[in-house]
Amino acid sequence: MTAVTPDTYYGPDFGALLDQDPEIAGLLVSELDRQRSGLQLIASENQTSPAVLAALGSTLSNKYAEGYAHARYYGGCAEVDKVEDLAVERAKALFGADHANVQPHSGASANIAVYGAFAKPGDTVLAMSLDHGGHLTHGFKVSFSGKWFDAVHYGVAEDTEDIDYDQVERLAKEHRPKIILAGGSAIPRLIDFERFRAIADEVGAIFWVDAAHFIGLVAGKAIPSPVPHADVVSFTTHKVLRGPRGGAIVCKEEHAKKIDRAVFPMMQGGPLMHGVAGKAVNFLECSTPQYQAYAQQVIDNAQVLAETLGEHGIRPITGGTDTHLSLHDLRGVGVTGVDAEGRCDAAGIVLNKNAIPFDPEKPNVASGIRVGSPSLTTQGMGTEEMRTVAKLIARAVTEGDTDPEHAVSREVRAEVGELMARFPAYPEPPAR
Repeated sequence: MTAVTPDTYYGPDFGALLDQDPEIAGLLVSELDRQRSGLQLIASENQTSPAVLAALGSTLSNKYAEGYAHARYYGGCAEVDKVEDLAVERAKALFGADHANVQPHSGASANIAVYGAFAKPGDTVLAMSLDHGGHLTHGFKVSFSGKWFDAVHYGVAEDTEDIDYDQVERLAKEHRPKIILAGGSAIPRLIDFERFRAIADEVGAIFWVDAAHFIGLVAGKAIPSPVPHADVVSFTTHKVLRGPRGGAIVCKEEHAKKIDRAVFPMMQGGPLMHGVAGKAVNFLECSTPQYQAYAQQVIDNAQVLAETLGEHGIRPITGGTDTHLSLHDLRGVGVTGVDAEGRCDAAGIVLNKNAIPFDPEKPNVASGIRVGSPSLTTQGMGTEEMRTVAKLIARAVTEGDTDPEHAVSREVRAEVGELMARFPAYPEPPAR
C-alpha cells in the first residue's frame, strides 16, 4: 500500500480545473465566497469537513461497484469493499443499529427503498401532513409517495402546535395502515417514539422514522434515539450530521434483507463510492466527544435564536424548539414568508419561507420562516452570537427591503460581514 503523506496525490487539483474550465472554477469560488459572506440559516444545510470533501473528490468516483461488498457484479472492487465495510460498521456503531445500508444517493432515495421494502402500490401509509411539518416523500400528492400509495395524514393540535398523538392513534385504528411514519422537515419538538411504537404495534403496522433532519443530534447523543423503537430509520447525511450529501438506512436485523434488496436492485444501481467514503469519514467524525459537544451547542443555539426572535415579535411555533430548527409565525409583524426571505437575502441572511400549521397563505407565499443553527454552530458561533443573529433577522424582516441597496439592507449586511469575519466558513488553513 502506498504511504499516505500530505503530498500523496489522491484527488482534485484545482489548478487543473482552472486551466480546463475557468468558468466552472470561477463559480466554485463564487459559491465559497457566498458561504463565507452570509449567515447560513437553512436548517437542512451544513458545512462538511475538508476531510469529507477530500473523500468526495477522490478517485473512488471512478469505480463502478454495483452490488454489495464481497458480492459485486464487477471486478476490481477489493478496495471499495473495504470502504463500504467501514461505512457500514461505523454507522451501526454510531447508532446502535443491527443493520445499516449506506448506499442510497439521497434521503428521497432512502425513503423510496423503505416503501419498496414494506409496501406495495395502493397500500395505506400514515404520515405527517406536509403543511404541518412533514415532507414531500411522506405521501404528498405530487410526489411518487402520494401517487403510488394511499396516504393518510395526521397533523398538530391547534392548542399546542405539536403532533396530535390522539389523532395519530385514531387514524391508525380507522385506516389500519401498512406503515406508520414519523418525522418531517419542520418539526421543532422531540417526537414521542414510544407512543408511535405502541400505536404501530396495536394496528400491526411497520414503524418507520424519517430522521433526516435530526439524526445528527442522535449521533451526538443530544436527543433520544428512534433506533431502539423503530423497525427502520432512514436519514440524510448532510444536515446536522455534517457529512456528504446522501442518504442511509438503519434497521432491525429481521428487516435487513428486505431493505438491502429494496436499495439494490429495486431502487438504484451502482453506489457512489466516493460518497460512501465521505459517509465513512463523517461517521468517524461523529463518534468523537467534540462532535457530541457540537450537537448540544446546535440545540442551545437554536433555542436562544428562537427565544430572541420571539422577543422581537416573530413568534416561535410551539413556543420554542428542542432541536436544531425553529419555525416562526410572521403574522404578528405583518410580513409574509416570501417577503421575509427576500428581505433577509438582501441583507446577507439566508433562510427559507415556510408554511406554518393552519397557514392561511399559499405555500409559495407562506406565513412563516424556518431557521436552523447547524451551519453557524459549525463556524464556532455560540449563544451570544445567536442573540445578535436574531436581532439582525428581526431588523431585516421588519425594517428592511428586498432591494439590496435599501439603507437598512446595507446596514444589516455590513453587520453580517463583521460577524462572518470573526467566524468564517472554511477559514484559510495555516501554512505548512
